[in-house]
Amino acid sequence: MAIKFKSQATGDLVMVQATAEAVLGLIGKSADAPGILEPADMPAALQALKSAPDEIPSGQSPDSDQPAPGFQDEVVSLRKHAYPLVLMIERALKAGKPIVWGV
Repeated sequence: MAIKFKSQATGDLVMVQATAEAVLGLIGKSADAPGILEPADMPAALQALKSAPDEIPSGQSPDSDQPAPGFQDEVVSLRKHAYPLVLMIERALKAGKPIVWGV
């Protein structure tokens, strides 16, 4: 399943649910229910996402016994997965518009 992020300041952003849950967890939000990120909360969210570790999550190493989904030679860190949301937050913050998901 996918989670769609929406804002009046940007186009929609669609993330795979597992990625969205991990990214939202970094900013103290949940993908389990509809949510909102207000402009007042965006600077802290940006700081949290930009300071996410750029290491590969466990279980996604090319040396692992179980294959990781996707391309084996292109394992993507959580920080890189969060980058589209970082751009969305920056644009929404500049426009003073909230971001919602699950609605």
